[in-house]
Amino acid sequence: MDLSKERIIRKPELLERTGLSDTTIWRLERKGMFPERLRIGGNAVGWLASEFESWLAERAETRN
Repeated sequence: MDLSKERIIRKPELLERTGLSDTTIWRLERKGMFPERLRIGGNAVGWLASEFESWLAERAETRN
């Protein structure tokens, strides 16, 4: 994976795109059911866009 071209999704965008709460995302991460966050400095965190998009695609494929 070429991380130099990877986009980082910050929390506000993540919350908006998923419709989930911060706590729900944290719980899913802890259970290994959501991509892990990256520490990008200080208290700043983000998620790799490619991992998030894959997670979202999996949800779409498994819907009933």
